[in-house]
Amino acid sequence: MNRPSEQSPVGGLRARLHTIIFEADTPAGKAFDVALLWAIVFSVVAVMLESVAQVRVRHGAALHTAEWIFTGLFAVEYVLRLAAVRRPLDYARSFFGVVDLMALLPSFLSVVFPGSQTLLVVRVLRLLRVFRILKLGHLLGQAEVLLTALRASRPKIIVFLGTVLSIDVIMGAVMYMVEGEAHGFDSIPRSMYWAIVTMTTVGFGDITPKTVTGQFLASILMVMGYGIIAVPTGIVSVELAAATRQRPDTQACPGCGAQGHDLDARFCKRCGTALDWTPPSPRGETG
Repeated sequence: MNRPSEQSPVGGLRARLHTIIFEADTPAGKAFDVALLWAIVFSVVAVMLESVAQVRVRHGAALHTAEWIFTGLFAVEYVLRLAAVRRPLDYARSFFGVVDLMALLPSFLSVVFPGSQTLLVVRVLRLLRVFRILKLGHLLGQAEVLLTALRASRPKIIVFLGTVLSIDVIMGAVMYMVEGEAHGFDSIPRSMYWAIVTMTTVGFGDITPKTVTGQFLASILMVMGYGIIAVPTGIVSVELAAATRQRPDTQACPGCGAQGHDLDARFCKRCGTALDWTPPSPRGETG
């Protein structure tokens, strides 16, 4: 008797659910995804319309009912997604798993905290699945490359932000001493706010130095700002160039639903489930 691999997905209903819910290459899978995207669009539009006072007065009850109908549909879909994979917890902790859960929570929170349903607009993030439906998987691949570059840049960015924060504290203290409360620099935190605004070249103008010394220091900080803005761009660019050597695939893992695997990958990089599985034979597993 040939037993299925421990990593291969189970057959039957769960295998069919996985094909329909996670894959868009079959007619049923594509129809499911298209219907899901339209439901997301309509639910987000309903939330936006409910925020308009005139519409809320006339159609508030209908919009509120529609909101709960969509929430119920998405709750059923979320449960089906968890049931369709062998490792539901891994999918629940993935990016789309967290987004799917966040798309449900505001409706239930609104029962305790009125107004929380406004956060339902987070459902718009679920529209990212449109790339898979429209055969734009290469764009998802480029997004994975960008995320890889950002993760690799994180240590350098942290050091950079620490340096910027140190400069901000020092310049805030100096400007508080030079300008003083008479010119709007009434505390070191407020002076630090001015330093951040100046260093980032935003320049709100709500606080401005009046003394010659303060204006000289502000000029130095402005010039430094141009160089500081370029540093993180250079860091990410270097890591992005290194990350482009990888070309991730968009096949959904049967175990956790994760995507972004290398083209030559045979197992999921997140949970280890085999990617190249075949459905069980209708005659059973005996051979």
